Amino acid sequence: MRILVQPTPDVVASLAASLLVARVRHQPDLVLGLATGMTMVPVYRELVLQQQLAAVSFARVRLFALDEYRGALPADLGSCRGFLDRHVLRPLAVGPAHIQMLDGRASDPDAECARYEDAIRAAGGIDVQLLGIGGNGHIGFNEPGSPFDSRTRVARLSEQTRQANAAQWGGSPVAVPADALTLGIGTILEARTCLLLAFGFGKAAAVAAAVDGPRTAEVPASALQMHGDVVCLLDEAAASQLAR
Repeated sequence: MRILVQPTPDVVASLAASLLVARVRHQPDLVLGLATGMTMVPVYRELVLQQQLAAVSFARVRLFALDEYRGALPADLGSCRGFLDRHVLRPLAVGPAHIQMLDGRASDPDAECARYEDAIRAAGGIDVQLLGIGGNGHIGFNEPGSPFDSRTRVARLSEQTRQANAAQWGGSPVAVPADALTLGIGTILEARTCLLLAFGFGKAAAVAAAVDGPRTAEVPASALQMHGDVVCLLDEAAASQLAR
C-alpha cells in the first residue's frame, strides 16, 4: 500500500487526476470504477480540466459506477447517477454505451447485482477503482460488518452514513434511502489498482484504522491491506493519525 500525502485537498485532487489521465493515455480502453460523494468533486473537476489540457481522449474508456441508492431516480439530486452525470459523464462527453450503472429501481435487485457482476467480468475486470472512505471506515456502501468476500449486493446503510450524505438529499437524513446497491468488498478487491482518497481531520481516524489497524470487517477499508496495488492519496489532515 503506497501512501501519498499532499498539503491540501486541491493538490490531492490534481495528483489523482494526473494519475488517471496518464493511465488513459497508456491504456485508452481503460475500465475505470467511479465513486461518488463530496471527496470526488474536486477530483472529477481536475480530471475534466486535465483531460482537456492534455487532449487525451476518453472515447474508449469504460466506466462502472461503484454503487447506487435503492429506489433512486436518475433525476434525484442525491442519486449516484445524477452525481456522475453532473461531474463526469456530461463534462467528458461519455456516451451511454460506455457507462454501466446499477439500477436502484430494479424490481429484482439481486438479479440486478448479478447482472452487474457479469458486466464487469465481460469488460475484463476493473483496471482502476476510485474509492472514498466513510467516517466509519466503509468503502462503497460496505458498512462495518461486511464480509471481505462479499459481492455486489443490496446493503443497509448505517445511520452515520445517512447523516453524512444528508446534504445531497436536501439536508435530512430521513430523505436518504435506507438501502443501496453496491459493489461488494470482494468485487472491489478484484480491481487491478485501487485509488483511495480522503480529505480532512474527520477522516483521519478511519484512514489510520484502515491503513495501520488490524484487518477486520468492522473497518471495511482495512480489506485493502490484502490488495497488491493500493494507492492512498491523502491531504495532511486525513493523514494526521497515521503511524508512519
